[in-house]
Amino acid sequence: MKNQGQSPGLAGQVVAFPARAAEQVGFERAELMRILDLYGRMVAAGEWRDYAMDFDRNAATFAAFRRTAERPQARLEKRPALRSKQGMWTLFGEHGQVLKRGHDLANVLAPMERRLLKAVD
Repeated sequence: MKNQGQSPGLAGQVVAFPARAAEQVGFERAELMRILDLYGRMVAAGEWRDYAMDFDRNAATFAAFRRTAERPQARLEKRPALRSKQGMWTLFGEHGQVLKRGHDLANVLAPMERRLLKAVD
Protein backbone atom coordinates (compact mmCIF):
# COMPACT_ATOMS: atom_id res chain seq x y z
CA MET A 1 0.00 0.00 0.00
CA LYS A 2 1.34 3.45 -0.97
CA ASN A 3 1.29 6.65 1.09
CA GLN A 4 -1.54 8.22 -0.84
CA GLY A 5 -3.61 10.67 1.13
CA GLN A 6 -1.31 10.63 4.14
CA SER A 7 0.27 13.77 5.51
CA PRO A 8 4.02 14.33 4.89
CA GLY A 9 6.38 12.87 7.45
CA LEU A 10 4.46 9.68 8.01
CA ALA A 11 5.51 6.19 6.96
CA GLY A 12 9.23 6.97 6.52
CA GLN A 13 8.99 10.17 4.48
CA VAL A 14 11.62 12.81 5.20
CA VAL A 15 10.34 16.36 5.50
CA ALA A 16 12.81 19.26 5.46
CA PHE A 17 12.35 22.16 7.84
CA PRO A 18 11.41 25.39 6.11
CA ALA A 19 14.33 27.80 5.73
CA ARG A 20 14.36 30.52 8.35
CA ALA A 21 15.80 33.95 7.83
CA ALA A 22 18.51 35.03 10.22
CA GLU A 23 17.29 36.74 13.37
CA GLN A 24 19.97 39.43 13.05
CA VAL A 25 23.06 40.33 11.08
CA GLY A 26 26.38 40.32 12.92
CA PHE A 27 30.10 40.71 12.34
CA GLU A 28 32.28 37.66 11.90
CA ARG A 29 35.27 37.35 14.22
CA ALA A 30 37.84 38.41 11.57
CA GLU A 31 35.72 41.41 10.56
CA LEU A 32 35.29 42.54 14.15
CA MET A 33 39.01 42.13 14.84
CA ARG A 34 39.83 44.35 11.84
CA ILE A 35 37.31 46.99 12.92
CA LEU A 36 38.44 47.01 16.55
CA ASP A 37 42.09 47.14 15.48
CA LEU A 38 41.39 50.35 13.55
CA TYR A 39 39.33 51.67 16.47
CA GLY A 40 42.20 51.04 18.91
CA ARG A 41 44.70 52.84 16.69
CA MET A 42 42.31 55.80 16.28
CA VAL A 43 41.89 55.97 20.07
CA ALA A 44 45.67 55.95 20.50
CA ALA A 45 45.92 58.81 17.98
CA GLY A 46 43.32 60.79 19.96
CA GLU A 47 40.71 60.77 17.16
CA TRP A 48 38.03 58.55 18.72
CA ARG A 49 36.92 57.98 22.30
CA ASP A 50 33.81 55.83 22.17
CA TYR A 51 31.98 53.37 19.93
CA ALA A 52 28.59 51.74 19.59
CA MET A 53 27.38 48.65 17.78
CA ASP A 54 23.86 47.90 16.60
CA PHE A 55 22.57 44.62 15.20
CA ASP A 56 19.20 44.09 13.55
CA ARG A 57 17.60 41.88 10.93
CA ASN A 58 18.96 43.86 7.95
CA ALA A 59 22.29 45.32 9.04
CA ALA A 60 25.11 45.35 11.57
CA THR A 61 26.48 48.81 12.37
CA PHE A 62 29.66 50.01 14.06
CA ALA A 63 29.79 53.72 14.93
CA ALA A 64 32.84 55.58 16.26
CA PHE A 65 32.57 58.82 18.22
CA ARG A 66 35.00 61.61 19.03
CA ARG A 67 32.84 62.43 22.05
CA THR A 68 29.98 60.37 23.44
CA ALA A 69 27.30 63.04 23.10
CA GLU A 70 27.98 63.79 19.44
CA ARG A 71 26.88 62.08 16.27
CA PRO A 72 29.30 59.39 15.08
CA GLN A 73 32.40 60.59 13.28
CA ALA A 74 32.36 57.40 11.20
CA ARG A 75 29.80 54.65 10.77
CA LEU A 76 30.41 51.28 9.14
CA GLU A 77 27.45 49.19 7.96
CA LYS A 78 27.30 45.58 6.85
CA ARG A 79 24.20 44.78 4.77
CA PRO A 80 24.36 41.24 3.36
CA ALA A 81 21.33 41.92 1.13
CA LEU A 82 23.55 44.22 -0.98
CA ARG A 83 26.31 41.61 -1.37
CA SER A 84 25.57 40.91 -5.05
CA LYS A 85 24.89 44.55 -5.95
CA GLN A 86 27.17 47.37 -4.77
CA GLY A 87 28.80 45.45 -1.94
CA MET A 88 27.67 44.74 1.58
CA TRP A 89 30.06 47.22 3.28
CA THR A 90 29.36 50.97 3.48
CA LEU A 91 31.38 53.64 5.28
CA PHE A 92 29.46 56.79 6.21
CA GLY A 93 31.00 60.10 7.26
CA GLU A 94 29.98 62.37 10.12
CA HIS A 95 27.18 64.06 8.18
CA GLY A 96 25.78 60.83 6.71
CA GLN A 97 27.58 61.04 3.37
CA VAL A 98 28.75 57.77 1.83
CA LEU A 99 32.54 57.75 1.87
CA LYS A 100 33.09 54.29 0.39
CA ARG A 101 31.16 51.16 -0.63
CA GLY A 102 32.46 47.80 -1.59
CA HIS A 103 32.70 44.06 -1.28
CA ASP A 104 35.97 44.02 0.71
CA LEU A 105 36.18 45.38 4.27
CA ALA A 106 39.84 46.42 3.95
CA ASN A 107 39.11 48.61 0.90
CA VAL A 108 36.09 50.21 2.58
CA LEU A 109 38.14 51.07 5.68
CA ALA A 110 40.93 52.64 3.56
CA PRO A 111 39.70 56.26 3.99
CA MET A 112 39.84 55.84 7.77
CA GLU A 113 43.32 54.30 7.50
CA ARG A 114 44.49 57.34 5.51
CA ARG A 115 42.93 59.63 8.10
CA LEU A 116 44.84 57.78 10.79
CA LEU A 117 48.11 58.31 8.93
CA LYS A 118 47.41 62.07 8.75
CA ALA A 119 46.54 62.19 12.45
CA VAL A 120 49.78 60.46 13.44
CA ASP A 121 51.97 62.78 11.33
